[in-house]
Amino acid sequence: MFPTFEQAAMPVQTEGLVQVTVKSSALGRRGDITAYIPDELAGCSEAPIVTLLHGVYGSHWAWASKGQAHLTIRRLIAVGAIPPCLVLMPSDGLWGDGSGYLPHQDHNPEAWIVDEMPALAARLTSACTATSPHFLAGLSMGGFAALRLGAKYPDRFAAVSGHSSATHQHHLTAIIEETATGWSQAPVDLDVLTAIRMATGPLPRLRFDCGVDDIFISANRALHMALQDAGISHVYEELPGGHDWDYWRTNLERSLLFFLGRD
Repeated sequence: MFPTFEQAAMPVQTEGLVQVTVKSSALGRRGDITAYIPDELAGCSEAPIVTLLHGVYGSHWAWASKGQAHLTIRRLIAVGAIPPCLVLMPSDGLWGDGSGYLPHQDHNPEAWIVDEMPALAARLTSACTATSPHFLAGLSMGGFAALRLGAKYPDRFAAVSGHSSATHQHHLTAIIEETATGWSQAPVDLDVLTAIRMATGPLPRLRFDCGVDDIFISANRALHMALQDAGISHVYEELPGGHDWDYWRTNLERSLLFFLGRD
């Protein structure tokens, strides 16, 4: 009856976590977000916004429930490794097994992330404003989106990072039940490398990593080599692990330090 089944567990130490449902113009329906609002944001201004994108089959609860992202962020803030930041963990629009965070014929998950997340940040806390720096990271499908959107909207993001990223739209259609009918087929929306090559302004700082046992390791290596050949600045890491939450939970810290780390 259910081709896929993903179950959330209540995350430990839930202080600072909030869940929000909003009516989204981009989606044409309601959208869900889990956010982490650390106490240290009190009194801050123009605080950074970090948006974390989940993968196929999941939803807004994934990064907190399975990835314990808020605990990693709390620890890094507590030791002074990163400054206080607002963390947004939105759903992808909940189309089929995964929307790809791409423009669709009848709704736009891309605009949900690019346009509506900064507006939501300002609604959640006065510490964030229209001039707050915005950072974007994701895993698998979310990594595809983070890298592609960073290139497509280079003026919107200070830095982007992908973990175990799909690098082409066909990687997503190979792991979902639905087809890409109705998805944007514009070249900039098909694959990460094309989006980077078509960037209309200076790219945000760019990093990505992949586990050596991951299904997308060959694709990530190919992207790294193509960027090297093109002389495009980026950070790439191959690390122990596969395409699973042990890997993403362990390595989220790398994205956060790349975004906000204090020397």
